[in-house]
Amino acid sequence: MPRRCPCGTGLALDECCGPLHAGVTAAATAEQLMRSRYSAFVVGDAGYLLATWHPATRPRSLTLDPEVRWTGLDVLATSDGSMLSAEGTVEFRAHYVRGRTPGAQHETSRFVREDGAWRYLDGVSQA
Repeated sequence: MPRRCPCGTGLALDECCGPLHAGVTAAATAEQLMRSRYSAFVVGDAGYLLATWHPATRPRSLTLDPEVRWTGLDVLATSDGSMLSAEGTVEFRAHYVRGRTPGAQHETSRFVREDGAWRYLDGVSQA
C-alpha cells in the first residue's frame, strides 16, 4: 500500500509532495509549497527545505531535530498565493510530539514567487 502524503491531502506521497521533493515538478501555489515543506519536515528532507527557502532569508544550513515527530497539519487560512499571484500567505498549525510531549507550531508564513517558482520568505508565530 502506498504511503499517504503527510501534508493531509489524502493522496499518496508519490502523487502529492514526492514529485516536488524530487524536483520533478514545482509547487503551483503558495499553499502547495507550504504543504510540501511540511512533508519535507516529516520525511527529514532538509535539502528540499533549503532549496525552497528564499535566498534573502535562507540559513546557510539546517539541522532537523530528530526528537520531533510531526503528526498532522491544519491549513487555517490562505491569502493570495494562487498560480497568478506574486506573493501569498498561509496560516497553519503543525502538530508534533517531542519525546512524549505534544505541541503545535501555529504560524502565518509568507511566500513569494521568484523566477516563476514559489519560495518561503518568512513566518510569524501565532499565539
